[in-house]
Amino acid sequence: MDYEYAPLRLPSNVDRLTAAAQLAIQAEFSGWELARVRLYRDGTRQVMLRRRVVNQPQPGLSY
Repeated sequence: MDYEYAPLRLPSNVDRLTAAAQLAIQAEFSGWELARVRLYRDGTRQVMLRRRVVNQPQPGLSY
């Protein structure tokens, strides 16, 4: 299976609940799934989303 990846950087002022809601919306409407989350000491999160590559166009990420 081939995947496409989308890295996101969430600032420290975004709490865990808000981040989870944003990622759930992306998962539901754009087909993304959570691949990895890194939490840094300054409070920022680096999130890696992935979805399977298909021949049909899918909606992109909205920030």
